[in-house]
Amino acid sequence: MPSWIPFALFAIVASITPGPTNLLILQQGLHHGFRRTLPAVIGASLAAAALVLLVGLGLGQLLTSRPYASLALSWLGVVWLSWLAWRLYNAPAPSTERTEGARAPNFGARQAAILQLINPKTWLMALAVVGVFAPQHATSVAIAGLATIFATLAMPCLAVWGAMGDGAARLLRSPAQWRLFNRALALVLLLVAWWSVLMPG
Repeated sequence: MPSWIPFALFAIVASITPGPTNLLILQQGLHHGFRRTLPAVIGASLAAAALVLLVGLGLGQLLTSRPYASLALSWLGVVWLSWLAWRLYNAPAPSTERTEGARAPNFGARQAAILQLINPKTWLMALAVVGVFAPQHATSVAIAGLATIFATLAMPCLAVWGAMGDGAARLLRSPAQWRLFNRALALVLLLVAWWSVLMPG
């Protein structure tokens, strides 16, 4: 088996399983359509790849040697995600066109990249990539190769969530259904956000 296949499988599983980024891309597709999820998909994928590169160059030791840095990142991420969940919970149903009147939080490339950079789980994923899949004494070129593969595989995985949101919007026929879906998604996002600090193990 080629050595890159286990890493590719890891990257797919890490990218497509539910998490804050996936849920926010889902709501972006729900409220704004699939095409407007693409900046977030690209931003999140490139930011995760950048973390793999940074960890491979030695910056990942910050989280392992200074636990307070990891804790600060956790709480910063939780506060921001809680605010986004509150906005989504209170978002009204679209009036006519989905992109008009839907004041759900916009989740673009910048927001997606910031979320990846302050999410300790993404840092830990990058640590796993470098620790497990990078050869000993790997060069910066080898680390950059892993980062590139990760970004390339993450993009279609995250895009699936945008397509799911776009598809779900076609099934919501009334303002009451929109509000119910918004609030359910907001509560799941809140649960995912707080789980990382309440259940660290």
